[in-house]
Amino acid sequence: MPLPPLVTDLTSFDLLLSVARLGSVGRAAEAHRISQPAASARLRQLERQVGVPLLHRTPHGSTLTEAGALVADWARTAVDAAAALAVGAAALRTTADSRLVVAASQTVAEYLLPGWLVALRRTYPDLSVALQAGNSTQVAARVLAGDAGLGFVEGPDTPAGLHAETVAEDQLVALVALGHPWTRRRRGITPAELAATPLVSREAESGTRRALEAALREHGCDSIAAPMLELSSTTAIKHAVAAGSGPAVLSSLAVTTELATATLAAVPVAGLPLRRSLRVVWPNGRQLTGPARDLYTIARRAG
Repeated sequence: MPLPPLVTDLTSFDLLLSVARLGSVGRAAEAHRISQPAASARLRQLERQVGVPLLHRTPHGSTLTEAGALVADWARTAVDAAAALAVGAAALRTTADSRLVVAASQTVAEYLLPGWLVALRRTYPDLSVALQAGNSTQVAARVLAGDAGLGFVEGPDTPAGLHAETVAEDQLVALVALGHPWTRRRRGITPAELAATPLVSREAESGTRRALEAALREHGCDSIAAPMLELSSTTAIKHAVAAGSGPAVLSSLAVTTELATATLAAVPVAGLPLRRSLRVVWPNGRQLTGPARDLYTIARRAG
């Protein structure tokens, strides 16, 4: 749906955050490389849009009102997300002089890597990054072929020829549309029921599907129903589940918004651990150096 006019331009919110950090409109204007009158005009326009005073202005500087502090807290998440979006989008533009090529499975590429790249750019402001997104099998093949300097995968196995290290843990979640019969099950469903149910699923090579099938087999579910529908993107799966096509199992990272807004419902699977490791991979016998090494370090610290 279209964004409300108040939040279509985050520049004024970013300026408000700078006033909170620096203590004056003048210093915030300098940080944003605009004139103080222009900064003051932007902030007054923001106050008119919000409908309440956001700043206490004095000859000695400016501080946030109570309402201003609340708006700043809300805005900080949006401004940080916008910065991550900008870096993530820029990483998709492959250029001939890319110094770092990263291959990542879809969950990592969509929900984790943008933030990691923001942190990397603080050390390498001129770094050009090419991002190759795909399923875990495709990521491994690109790294093995030398088409990517390092990769991030979700699958339960380490492909031959690659060194792997865990950088984060992820939780898989069984999801259904609102009103699905499973939502009336107080104790959730059993692993056997999940295994016997045709799901809306990613392709067979995806890390999410392989991790789910491995967990079910470890629990003794040797017979797993074929998917009712195979889709190549997480977004398409979420839309299909919400429309009532059937249940799915996805990363918790991918459905935070849908669960918070009750667009989808999570169903417990009794006795079945659905945690998985997200791992960084690179060719055996090779040492990570430069930006690749630093991105690996950032991912481990974040995880």
